[in-house]
Amino acid sequence: MTKAYVAGTLDTKGPEMRYLRDLIQAAGVPAVLVDVGTASGGEGADVTAREVAACHPGGEAAVFTGDRGSAVAAMADAFARFVAGRQDLGGLIGGGGSGNTNIVSAGMRALPVGVPKLLVSTLGSGDVRPYVGASDICMMNAVTDVQGINSISRTVLGNAAHALAGMMKWSIPVPAQADRPAVALSMFGVTTPCVQAVAKALEDRFDCLVFHATGAGGQAMEKLIDSGLVRAVIDVTTTEIADELVGGILSAGPERLDAIIRTRTPWIGSVGALDMVNFGPRASVPAKFEDRLLYVHNPTVTLMRTTPEENTRIGRWIVGKINRMEGPVRFFLPLGGVSVIDVPGMPFHDPAADQALFDAIRSGWQEAPNRRLVELPHALNDPAFAQALVDAFHEITG
Repeated sequence: MTKAYVAGTLDTKGPEMRYLRDLIQAAGVPAVLVDVGTASGGEGADVTAREVAACHPGGEAAVFTGDRGSAVAAMADAFARFVAGRQDLGGLIGGGGSGNTNIVSAGMRALPVGVPKLLVSTLGSGDVRPYVGASDICMMNAVTDVQGINSISRTVLGNAAHALAGMMKWSIPVPAQADRPAVALSMFGVTTPCVQAVAKALEDRFDCLVFHATGAGGQAMEKLIDSGLVRAVIDVTTTEIADELVGGILSAGPERLDAIIRTRTPWIGSVGALDMVNFGPRASVPAKFEDRLLYVHNPTVTLMRTTPEENTRIGRWIVGKINRMEGPVRFFLPLGGVSVIDVPGMPFHDPAADQALFDAIRSGWQEAPNRRLVELPHALNDPAFAQALVDAFHEITG
C-alpha cells in the first residue's frame, strides 16, 4: 500500500506535523513523517533530516551550512531528489512558513501530475506561482501561523489531513479510453474556435489535452512533453512568448518550446494570439504603455496590441527555436489574422504588425527535411485553417 508522506521542519513544527500524521493514519492511510529541518534535529521522524540531506549531490555538508538561506535552498534540492526515489509515496503533505513552503513545494513539483499534493502555508493566500509552478499542488492558506495546535490551526490542519487522506483513498479510476495517445493543444479565449475544431476532429482517436496559454499553462504542457506523456503537440497559441518578450504578466518563461527541442516530439505550431500582450485590470497597465492600443477583455484582463517592431522580435525568437527542432515540424502562418480580434472590423486588426511577424519568421526560417513552413490565406479561427492543422497532424504522426 502506498503511504502519505508528511514533511515538515520538526525542529520548529514537530507537534503540528505529528498532528497531521496522526489524523491521516486515523483515517486509514499509512503515513511517514519526514524531517526537512535545517537546524537542530527534530524528534520522532521516520526519516531524519540527515537522511534527506544525504540525497543532495554535495551530501549533508551542502545542506547544513549554518546559513539559513543556502541551507533551505539545498534542502529543497535534496528533498526533491528524495521524494523522486520513493516507490511507496502515494501522497505528500506539508505545512509551515516560507522555509517549509520552499522545501516541500520543491518535492511536490518533482512528483508526477496526479499524485496528491497538499501544502498548508502562511503564503497560501498570495502569489503561489513560484511554489506551484506547472504542478497540481493544492495550496491551503494556514490563516494563523503554523505554530501550536490552537482553535484555528486544529481545524485548518485537520481539514488538510482529511483532504489528503480522501484523495489517496478515493483515487480517480483510469477510464477505458486512457489508452488513446495524448495530444497537447494550446488555447486562449481568442483562439478557442480553432482549438475546439481541431480537438473535435481528433477526439475519437486521441486524448486531447488543452492547456490555457496563461504562462502556467505553457509550463504545464511542456512538463508533460518532457515526461514523455504526449504523442504530439498542436501549439496553436504561442501568445506567452509575446508576454515574455514585451513584459506582460502571462509569460511561460524563456524556456518556452525547449521541451520540443529536447524531446523531438512532433510539433505543429502557429502564431495564435501574438497580436496581444496581457496585463491585469486596466489600472495595472504600466505607465510606459499608456499611449498604446489597449483593449479591456474583462475587468481583470487588459490586452495590448503588439507593434510591428515587437512582432519582428517575437518572430525572430520563435524561428530561432524552430530551427533547433529536430523532430517533425509544421508551422502555420494564418495570413488572414492571428486571433478573433485581429480580423477586419475588430480592434486589433493591424495588417502591418502581422506582416512584420510573418516576415521575421520567413526570413529566419532554415529549410530542413523535418521542417515545413505553411502559409494559408485564412484567419486562424477559420474552419479551413483548423482542418489544415488536423491534416498536418495526421501527416507527421502517421
